[in-house]
Amino acid sequence: MAGVSLKCGDCGTLLKSVEEAQEHAELTSHSNFAESTEAVLNLVCTTCSKPCRSKTESDLHTKRTGHTEFVDKTLETVKPISLEAPKASAMDIDIPDGSSGSGDAAEEMIVPEVDKNILEELEAMGFPKARATRALHYSGNASLEAAVNWVVEHENDPDVDEMPKVPANSNVGPPKPALTPEEVKIKAQELRERARKKKEEEEKRMEREREKERIRIGKELLEAKRMEEDNERKRIIMLRKAEKEEERRAREKIRQKVEEDKAERRRKLGLPPEDPAAAKPSVPVVEEKKSSLPIRPATKTEKMRECLRSLKQTHKEDDAKVKRAFQTLLTYLGNVSKNPDEEKFRKIRLTNQTFQERVGSLTGGIEFMELCGFEKMEGGEFLFLPRDKIDSAIINSAGAELNSAINNPFFGVL
Repeated sequence: MAGVSLKCGDCGTLLKSVEEAQEHAELTSHSNFAESTEAVLNLVCTTCSKPCRSKTESDLHTKRTGHTEFVDKTLETVKPISLEAPKASAMDIDIPDGSSGSGDAAEEMIVPEVDKNILEELEAMGFPKARATRALHYSGNASLEAAVNWVVEHENDPDVDEMPKVPANSNVGPPKPALTPEEVKIKAQELRERARKKKEEEEKRMEREREKERIRIGKELLEAKRMEEDNERKRIIMLRKAEKEEERRAREKIRQKVEEDKAERRRKLGLPPEDPAAAKPSVPVVEEKKSSLPIRPATKTEKMRECLRSLKQTHKEDDAKVKRAFQTLLTYLGNVSKNPDEEKFRKIRLTNQTFQERVGSLTGGIEFMELCGFEKMEGGEFLFLPRDKIDSAIINSAGAELNSAINNPFFGVL
């Protein structure tokens, strides 16, 4: 089969003639061409009659204009390719007046007549003269609205700003409008609705992008704040460790000074130096004497204080958590004191997430509530304070201990 196209061996593009191959070589610097039996496609859009040379070109045309129907006229236009480069001659040179040197009178092309009043209105609206003339010609000089609609539909055409030309001796008038005025109005409404929806979609997309950006910035700010809090917490822990170490060294110095003073007094009195090993047996004797004394049992207030001290010591690395637990306990007791007849203030579900996070999961939290009179009931699911067991003195003492624990910075340190 004879070749019907030239194929670029570098990029695979099909070309109809030697002239196209030369232009392609100048633009791309490709030089590897071979004769091919594969014809260049000729897909003609049924809507606007635009020819497309490839499937990719027709897809781009569909994406740009929305036209989807094409007629394949490849076989109608295909012909064997000539590998002879055409020679320019005087007969083939176009003359500016529209004729050619071949001697045959070429048909003269002129700008079609359009409605001048509508043309002036279109120009006043900001449309170029060529685009306005083309719109009036192809919309049949029907109306200003029809011309504007044509411009909207064909604004992406590559030749939209070229002045239209028609044969001078053509008796065929401008194409009549294919749509009735009612259909034109409906079409214009559809176009406006489509433009409105497109604008709304774009605004929604931009809003989503802005929301994503706000979320990203918010996350970065939260992460920065968290890191700052972690660094501050570490700094406080280091300061406390340094203070404790300094306090330990100071106590050690005081103890050494006491030992030195004691040794100096023994020397002045003429006593021999104290033997540390000999002094140890006397300790059990003293303890035995003390054990013979009656021991006073700890009061509820002391037990509460010890319970709060234990809670703070156990969770000393998180002051905020300890303070929140103390404030929560104070709130529970305050509600009972102010509303002793309200059962909802005297009954606490142990599985409640807020109670567990603030009190229940901390060492000593539930024990403190039990010291205030609360009892476990219903299989350990609730803490309940019976109405007849409310002791105002105990509640007040517990409140005083909680206030001291919250306000005294040295509470539980020793």
